[in-house]
Amino acid sequence: MRSETGPLIMRCVLALTACLAVVLLFAGPASAQIGFDRKGGDYSSFPVRSGDPAACAARCEREARCRAWSFAYPTAEHGATCWLKSQVPARAGDNCCVSGVKGAGVIAPRDTRNEYGIDRTGGDYRSLDGSADASEEWCRAACEADNRCRAWTFVRPGYLGPVARCYLKESVKPPRRKPCCISGVLK
Repeated sequence: MRSETGPLIMRCVLALTACLAVVLLFAGPASAQIGFDRKGGDYSSFPVRSGDPAACAARCEREARCRAWSFAYPTAEHGATCWLKSQVPARAGDNCCVSGVKGAGVIAPRDTRNEYGIDRTGGDYRSLDGSADASEEWCRAACEADNRCRAWTFVRPGYLGPVARCYLKESVKPPRRKPCCISGVLK
């Protein structure tokens, strides 16, 4: 007598393997994203004195209850804050924040004009004060309008004071990771 269960089990294993491969191919790695918030599901919040969203992601990793998190950049009214979540709310575009799910690292948007989380320290010849709601676009435009400018660094409001700050640079300096900043180099 031949056993029919052997070939049947083999077909099931092959089918499950194929399904898993398809899921992994289309799902991609989990990652936190700059410019997104996850509203709701909060069970805890705390100030982030360093102003670094990676501190929020690390805290979520250490807590069993945490499934997702949102980091709010500092503003003129309050400091940087981390919100830990017991569920995974849908993400929504919002420049106030960085959000992610447990197990995700912080990644910056792919952008050929802006370097998110980068400071190009040095080479400054001019600094400009912006408003509390100024964006990196304002800083880049100031650099593009000045023939002397080769690079720029935008400092978000709340890191050096209540308003944004823009540094125009006459030379291109090496990039340094700093969550406060968005930089760019003119081509």
